[in-house]
Amino acid sequence: MALLLKWIVPWEFSWVFLASFLLAAVLYWRGARELRVSFGRRLSFWAGMAIIYLSLHTYLDYYAEHEFFVHRIQQVLLHHLAPLLIVASYPASVLRAGLPLSWRVRWLRPVQASMPWRTVSAVLFNPALATFLFIAFILVWLIPSMQTLAMLDWRIYRFMNWTMLISGFVYWALVLDHRPRPPGRMTPGLRVLSPAITMTPQILAGAIITFSKTDLYPIFEICGRAFTFNVMTGQLMGGVITWVPAAMIESVGALLALRQWLALSRRGRILREHRMPRRPAIRNT
Repeated sequence: MALLLKWIVPWEFSWVFLASFLLAAVLYWRGARELRVSFGRRLSFWAGMAIIYLSLHTYLDYYAEHEFFVHRIQQVLLHHLAPLLIVASYPASVLRAGLPLSWRVRWLRPVQASMPWRTVSAVLFNPALATFLFIAFILVWLIPSMQTLAMLDWRIYRFMNWTMLISGFVYWALVLDHRPRPPGRMTPGLRVLSPAITMTPQILAGAIITFSKTDLYPIFEICGRAFTFNVMTGQLMGGVITWVPAAMIESVGALLALRQWLALSRRGRILREHRMPRRPAIRNT
């Protein structure tokens, strides 16, 4: 029991995280009671939520701060797996249904129709910007000097985790959009291709870390390592985690996007932008 409590109790408690987590959980629970949600979608949502909680608000966070390869596991979970699982459950309608009807009418609809909301959404969900930030936040936090800053300042450390999580949600929301374009912001073909583009820099970064002969992240030695095995072994494991599991998860995302593309095609919902021009009718004289 004591061992279980050790893992459940957060290493660094955060009221902001706990309030955000509970709000999402309650809204989904309420919404799932109002709508017919399949078991698979519910399982995907709650699995993603459990991974987020495990990564950020349990004792696993201690090991992420004191061992490089555990830190890479945490980042892959936050940036890739958890957002992919939650977005793949298509929770937007369920979360909306979790709000009381009066709140939806009085607050949610006016906010969604407001110019500031539409402007922020247009910028945040711009495919080029979202894809760039998805890649950039991976690479920036792998720079040794940036990693050192994050480990020495708890505010930067939390900012790092939130940027990874939010950029993952935005990116996968674009890739797994089940609508045609428009109103979707990406074409179905680009949604399938995009993960192949974003995984390439990660594979290169993971390979560089894996085959490096020097300790790139001595900050973990300064903070005190959680395990006693060789430093280079831990760095090699971290590089492989950045390289292989991340690429595999993105491949799964591409397959899910391909499934949506095929479903849209079967239903005839993909717009044909380049149609053969009609020949003018020839009148008989």
